[in-house]
Parts: sequence; C-alpha cells; structure tokens
Amino acid sequence: MAGSNFEDFLPVMANKLGGEALIGELCNGFNLLVDREKGVITFDSLKKNAALMGLEELGDEDLKCMIREGDFDCDGALNQMEFCVLMFRLSPDLMEASRFVVQEALHH
Repeated sequence: MAGSNFEDFLPVMANKLGGEALIGELCNGFNLLVDREKGVITFDSLKKNAALMGLEELGDEDLKCMIREGDFDCDGALNQMEFCVLMFRLSPDLMEASRFVVQEALHH
C-alpha cells in the first residue's frame, strides 16, 4: 500500500517542523488533492492530482484502497480530518510520536 511513500518523510517533517506546522503541511496536502466542488478527496480527485504528492506510480486499486482505509464515515471520500488521520496511520514512526505532535499543536 501507499504507506512506504510516507514513512520516510513524514517523521522527518514532524521533527523539523513541529506539531503545528506539520498539521499545516498536512492541510496543504489535502488542499492539493481535494475535489474543489465537493470539498473532499474523491477517487477521481486523488487520481487526477496524485503526482502532486509523489503518488503517480500508484494504480487505481491502490488509490481506491487508500480512500477506503481512511474513510471513517463511509461516504466514499476523505474529508480533511480523515486525510490527516490517514497520513499519520500510514507512517508507523509517527504513530508512536503522534500524541506529542497533536498535543504540541493543540497547546499553541
């Protein structure tokens, strides 16, 4: 799955940027992939914009799996919160440190 694409750089970003800036960067990533009319990441918007996130090598099934994995409300798309949670879940190193990153962001 796409996890290997994020494992290497997300923890580095967290260490370098800190919690608040990392959340901001994740929001920027969401904005790159979002379907502007619907306000969520759909399969079509993810496929169209995947290259912007370095995901151009992923096939349709990988992209669909990515949407399914993060789609907590089962609407077939990713809202901003689902996207951010998915990015943390795809990075095992960050799962360990995520409490500290979120706490830092919430305290600023």
